[in-house]
Amino acid sequence: MKRFEDLFAELKKKALDRDPQSGTVRELERGKHFIGKKIIEEAGEVWMAAEYEGREKTAEEISQLLYHLQVMMIACGLELDDVYKYL
Repeated sequence: MKRFEDLFAELKKKALDRDPQSGTVRELERGKHFIGKKIIEEAGEVWMAAEYEGREKTAEEISQLLYHLQVMMIACGLELDDVYKYL
């Protein structure tokens, strides 16, 4: 099982390696506007899953939202501590 911090480290490494086969790299290359649209899409899917699809699907959708949020953090040059200080 992957933890939030582990995922962030993995995504940062992918961003640094710039592997063209990486979905993370492709998303970063498309920019903040594209990433932002993915975040909005996933947030809606979280809501719909929570309303109509049960715990398992809701957890899956939340994991996808967290992924795209972390990609945005990388695109913006943010670290986990930059966000944690506001929690």
